Amino acid sequence: MSTDRLREPLTQVLGARSAAPLAAMGLETVGALVGHYPRRYGDPGTVSDLARLALGEHVTVVARVARATVRQMRSRGGAMLQAVVTDGRHDLSLTFFAKRAGVLRHHEDRLRPGRMGLFTGVVGAYRGERQLTHPDYLIVGVDADDEESALVEASRPIPIYPASAKAPSWRIQRAVRTVLDPLTEDDVPDPLPPGVSAQRGYGTRLAALRDVHEPYDEAQWRRGRERLRFEEAFVLQAALAQRRARAAAQEATARPRPAAGVPSVLADFDAALPFTLTRGQQYVGDEIATELARARPMQRLLQGEVGSGKTVVALRAMLQVVDAGGQAALLAPTEVLAAQHARSLEDMLGPLAHAGRLGGAEHGTRVTLLTGSLGAAARKQALLDAASGTAGIVVGTHALLGEHVQFADLGLVVVDEQHRFGVEQRDALRAKARTTPHLLVMTATPIPRTVAMTVFGDLETSVLSEVPAGRSPVTTVVVPAGNEQWNARIWARVREEVDAGHRAYVVCPRIHPDEPAARGADPDAYDLPDLLDTLEPDGAGEREPLRAVLETAEQVRAQPALAGIEVGVLHGQMPPAEKDAAMAAFADGRAPVLVATTVVEVGVNVPEATVMVVFDSDRFGLSQLHQLRGRVGRGTAPGLCLLVSTAEPGTPAAARVETMAETTDGFRLAQVDLELRSEGDVLGASQSGRSSSLRLLRVVKDADVIAEAREAAAPVVAADPDLRGSPVLAAAIAERLDPEREEFLDRT
Repeated sequence: MSTDRLREPLTQVLGARSAAPLAAMGLETVGALVGHYPRRYGDPGTVSDLARLALGEHVTVVARVARATVRQMRSRGGAMLQAVVTDGRHDLSLTFFAKRAGVLRHHEDRLRPGRMGLFTGVVGAYRGERQLTHPDYLIVGVDADDEESALVEASRPIPIYPASAKAPSWRIQRAVRTVLDPLTEDDVPDPLPPGVSAQRGYGTRLAALRDVHEPYDEAQWRRGRERLRFEEAFVLQAALAQRRARAAAQEATARPRPAAGVPSVLADFDAALPFTLTRGQQYVGDEIATELARARPMQRLLQGEVGSGKTVVALRAMLQVVDAGGQAALLAPTEVLAAQHARSLEDMLGPLAHAGRLGGAEHGTRVTLLTGSLGAAARKQALLDAASGTAGIVVGTHALLGEHVQFADLGLVVVDEQHRFGVEQRDALRAKARTTPHLLVMTATPIPRTVAMTVFGDLETSVLSEVPAGRSPVTTVVVPAGNEQWNARIWARVREEVDAGHRAYVVCPRIHPDEPAARGADPDAYDLPDLLDTLEPDGAGEREPLRAVLETAEQVRAQPALAGIEVGVLHGQMPPAEKDAAMAAFADGRAPVLVATTVVEVGVNVPEATVMVVFDSDRFGLSQLHQLRGRVGRGTAPGLCLLVSTAEPGTPAAARVETMAETTDGFRLAQVDLELRSEGDVLGASQSGRSSSLRLLRVVKDADVIAEAREAAAPVVAADPDLRGSPVLAAAIAERLDPEREEFLDRT
């Protein structure tokens, strides 16, 4: 068995001239080219009487070349080749354009009078004559041996490839056939174990490649695509199964709950809770408690609806570790959220968070905040609390990853909003433990099952879908940006809520009016949201500039309806002390209206907040809008979310905000959001500027295939974790999921 043929450079097989435009598309070897699958398949059309061709019809005709001439175009510049083909009674024109006459000479040489050919294209008309412009064609005696062979070609589906101007689809098709036809079974190793292929009735990988690239009918290419799609899913799921196996083989310190009667921070916390845990919180809490008590690291994803109580579940897990003599670290993506978490944990713990201090509980712990902007004295104390073990819970941002940060006995790492962190950051924190710490990943963005199986495939998943009693309903209304009467009503409505003792958020995508609307910026530096305007122009022409916090705050202060009301500002570029002051003034009502960026998207908890106004809402993703909406209605009063939209009716952007107004079901919104986005976004590749490494598999649409592949891969890896008996599969994992392409897996 050899893969040498697949590694062969296309320059050797096709020649440097033919290989160059393919190399520009990233196709440099035989293996890369045969892995460049058709995007779709064209109907071969009908072999027609030239007199019966209909305008706009996609046709394939067999005809004889009557003449072909290249000439310069005086009026518009460039060159044109005009050819005429005939069925013996009626003629059809073929037209090719190019900047230079030399580019057309190869067509003129092939289209010699008297030659029979197969011509495919869409019928147009020029000066009353039927014509095909830039048709694909095949010449009998040059591309096919005889007319019968040409007719066979005419009846086959036409593979249409992702192409470029210099490498059109028909040229890619010929190149694929050139490299594919000589390949033997030994040249194309199969990553699917024989037992898996046999169980599913699949043929070899080479047969599947021929099915998709050289099909004789639709059933054949569908058969090939099914097989190759499953192969992609299987390789992906085998890689994830390996990672689960490696994690299970690592040593962790068991952190069981204390026996009954033994002093316990967790027991004291539970006894003091002013509310009853939901059934979901109890069930997931028991799952986590069981895994923490084992001597192998927990790897769990905790996802749930906005307001479902994930923080309480995570805190109870952290307290179990503290009771067992360990420490817990909570990693948050921004300083605002880290500070919010630290305050929330201290508030929930009460005296239990002040062990050894005046007024602190006899059996308690401490919560320490560590961020990059702490002053020297505060930072030194935080580092000391973490290193000495005085702080059972350490909350922080990326600052926790610093080389000077040490823990006495790190037993649990909790990562909030996991998608903001990469594998290197996660591992840098976990490496600070003596044994592999347990891992709990939290996300407030509901994830459809198929994506969870793929993006977070090496984690066990827990879902909190039940919202605790007492949460109020939130009404969502779309406000057209151009409707002056509705916009005036926004501020009157905000005034009513403030007069009733409530708070209002006003969210804008940018901080400064002149700030570029780039994606992927650091959340503490720019606060730019996951804007979709770069992905979806919607054909709307010139878009209005995005609203900015500093500009909008002045406009809000000038609203007559809000006269006498203090308006605060919050964004990521503010010094930490100013951020804290802004949040405090908002929470206690001194500045009951807060104009902010999406820095308030997750974790911020102000029960008195009842109104949220989101400007440029049509430029946000649904999941992000759902997170923002989750900041209101957290108390006893009902919430109101006003989505100010500039989207034209009927566009995807308009559909997005309308969907928000229709439902508060985060899982439904997440599914719709994924359907509106590209596959690369789902897998995180867009954040790094790369496209998805998947070829045929579609994470959003192929849930059943992914589930079947996961089930098939599990026993293979369980029996042979290192895949020594499946070297081709191991090689496929190494090649297809190399360190760069594996980024989307490493979001765990």
